[in-house]
Amino acid sequence: MTTVAAIDCGTNSIRLLISDVAVQDGDEVGLIDLERRMEIVRLGQGVDRTGSFAPEALERTFEALRSYAKLMHEHGVPFDPDHVRMVATSATRDAANRDVFTAGVREIIGVEPEVITGDEEAELSFVGATAELEAEGEDGGHPRPYLVVDIGGGSTEFVLGHPGGAEGEGAEGVVRAARSVDIGCVRMTERHLADDPPTAGQVAAATADIDAALEEAAASVPLEEAATVVCVAGTATTVAGIALDLPEYDSERIHLTRLSAERTGEIARELLAMPHGRRAELGVMHPGRVDVIGAGALILDRVLARTGADAFYAGEHDILDGIVWGLCLGAFEA
Repeated sequence: MTTVAAIDCGTNSIRLLISDVAVQDGDEVGLIDLERRMEIVRLGQGVDRTGSFAPEALERTFEALRSYAKLMHEHGVPFDPDHVRMVATSATRDAANRDVFTAGVREIIGVEPEVITGDEEAELSFVGATAELEAEGEDGGHPRPYLVVDIGGGSTEFVLGHPGGAEGEGAEGVVRAARSVDIGCVRMTERHLADDPPTAGQVAAATADIDAALEEAAASVPLEEAATVVCVAGTATTVAGIALDLPEYDSERIHLTRLSAERTGEIARELLAMPHGRRAELGVMHPGRVDVIGAGALILDRVLARTGADAFYAGEHDILDGIVWGLCLGAFEA
């Protein structure tokens, strides 16, 4: 049994997945999740405006990372690149002082964060989101191709492809096209949604910005070809939790919930009309998402409108699972 850890550090949150890797029958790899953790650290605070990480944002991130290092130690994860991989995304690509961030991470967990491109981020999200989905076949399943949408704090990733095992493909599947664009819940909130709740003019400006970015994404990824849309990360799962009227966040209930485009639009409009206090009272709402969930839900709504999809599936498995699959395949090949 090999234990590995994946860390995803984005603009808004830092997340951890620790999994055991089991080799079955000599040629199959199975995964057992041991820990899934998420902390809102808002690393990208002000980066869109200043171009640098704020000292307090770095310290929040390092504090969360120290708690993750403690969990990794408790589960016996070796602190080396064969067993630990940390990826850092949108805000880290933008920050002028990212060397300070890199040095702090190396000191805490012993490996350097990988500042991956938007396309790499999208491909990892695709693997993580689709590895467990059953492709369409004689017994039903989800029609191909899949579009995985990862709405983050600073950027949104789109990847279109076929699931693993389809048409003679490998377990990792085949990615046809991927693109990252600079629309995210934190970035759109900071750029446009200044009031609480935002004005109609502010929402219109954010919508225009989002739609322009979606046109940019569509130049690389044929969004309208998607037969199954899977949306991952906190915006999509929170919106799904609201639709389910859950009293508190329940990842098992939320995972692979199918939510119509019509209901998604209704929830987006409701969230954008709510003041901060009302959003904070929603049972599924993480405190760190209260300020930015309106922008995130608006992005989700516009994505569905642009693709023409009548619904999406909310996925709890995403880039972290893709990172773990990569680590476990490396352990298996070794």
